[in-house]
Amino acid sequence: MTTPSGESVSGAKPPRFTPESVEQAVESLRARIREVNKDSKAAFEITDAVAFGDFLLKGHSRVQAVDVGIGLVQRGEASGKFHSALSAKAERQFLRLLRGGSAMLHIRTYVAWMSKRSHLNLV
Repeated sequence: MTTPSGESVSGAKPPRFTPESVEQAVESLRARIREVNKDSKAAFEITDAVAFGDFLLKGHSRVQAVDVGIGLVQRGEASGKFHSALSAKAERQFLRLLRGGSAMLHIRTYVAWMSKRSHLNLV
């Protein structure tokens, strides 16, 4: 349990979203992921997508923003290639666009540990 002083120091914010609105944001993201993966002209293909956070726990009247891990592969890229600074910038820009301007989604690059905790698969 965190004390009010601890929350103040950490910059923690109280939950502010309704579970219903968060679930809508997640479903909207899932639809955008499907669209991107169907579009052969898109710069990236989404290989992994997991959402996690307190929205998965039932019975809360307010929840925090959803954390989402997105794994990307550049279309036409051979696996195992090193990323350049330009491709890393393109990935960040792509993830920002995928977010769709929603404050309810915190999108990050996918890391394997994200699938080892309670999560919702989006792909």
